[in-house]
Amino acid sequence: MRSERASPATAGLGRVIVVGGGLVGLATAWRLLQSRRCDEVTLLEKDAQVASQQSTHNSGVLHSGLYYKPGSEKAALSVRGLRQMVEFCREHGVRHEICGKIVVATDPAEVSRLDTLWERGTQNGLVGLRRLDSPAAIRELEPHAAGIAAIHVPQEGIVDYRGVADALEREIGRLGGRVVVKARVTRIERSGGVWRLASTAGDFDAELVINCGGLHADRIVGLSGMKPAARIVPFRGEYLRLRPAAEHLVRHLIYPVPDPRFPFLGVHFTRMIDGGIEAGPNAVLAFAREGYTPLSINPRDLVESLTTPALWRFVARHASMSAYELYRSLSRGAFCRSLQKLVPEVTPRDLAPGGAGVRAQAMWPDGRLVDDFHFVRGDGILHVVNAPSPAATASLAIGERIVATIAGNAG
Repeated sequence: MRSERASPATAGLGRVIVVGGGLVGLATAWRLLQSRRCDEVTLLEKDAQVASQQSTHNSGVLHSGLYYKPGSEKAALSVRGLRQMVEFCREHGVRHEICGKIVVATDPAEVSRLDTLWERGTQNGLVGLRRLDSPAAIRELEPHAAGIAAIHVPQEGIVDYRGVADALEREIGRLGGRVVVKARVTRIERSGGVWRLASTAGDFDAELVINCGGLHADRIVGLSGMKPAARIVPFRGEYLRLRPAAEHLVRHLIYPVPDPRFPFLGVHFTRMIDGGIEAGPNAVLAFAREGYTPLSINPRDLVESLTTPALWRFVARHASMSAYELYRSLSRGAFCRSLQKLVPEVTPRDLAPGGAGVRAQAMWPDGRLVDDFHFVRGDGILHVVNAPSPAATASLAIGERIVATIAGNAG
């Protein structure tokens, strides 16, 4: 993964500005510098530190690509991105562990869906998958897990995404790029083939702009003069933690079989790179795009969400799920009952408050979730409109994909 600073002889993209310093933005800036096709690369981040939002408010999992539809961007980029992320972590001394996970079917109706996951994983190129066709086989890996069948995914793991972000920021500087923090973009205008960006850290010009704004990606689309076809609706995912006395109940990662009727994965157990076991997340509407607690309210964000017809169409389509997610957010007992489907010995007394993340979920006007990574191109600008999980795992591959796209080499 060695790369040298871009030189004028190989530059072809001119000056490039990346808006947004999460993992996708950092990886994109790094890949641009590696390509040696740019005169200069500047990354603008509105917060005081890069990767302060979705990138470091998550479960820290390295996703393998088991769940995603073959042929989708998510499938291709998560499989490739996982390999790249592990290599990057090894090269830069970032903490990670390939601990594996099991996806557990707890009733006969889920076994056929488990078969579908096996087929998807195989088509997506995952190697080493193993069927666990009995409760005894499951207990060999996770002695306290319930289930009648499961898939063992050996290449999944956990990682320190803060460490990844810090390493990428250092690499950008080493290769001659610039990261500007406290630089919230307030205006984007195009004149004479050049984009002019006003920000809270000053004004910047570039021939090419790449929007990796995450939770605010649709607003940046609007600032550039384009009308976003999809709108970001923020969903908060709340986690609980197992108290130390109960941590022995989970060895690695334990996930449910997704229900195709519902758009979210469901609660699961995750080992953390800093130690401990996290359980969750649920999925409830956040009252702020950066609202990590139930009392975090941003009036603008809330009004935008509540006046977006897509949200109400989504709720109408998934009324029972939406109601249950809200109930489970308010009831630790209900949360625990969901977890007991995977690990029956867990009790409410074993659970302590954990963290939370906010998922920047793009929605189409009819209320359907934008299911895949979604990119929109304009004249001298590329918008990453939808990049939810597994975008952290896939970030290096997403950056590579973006560079190939703007250079005209995308497959």
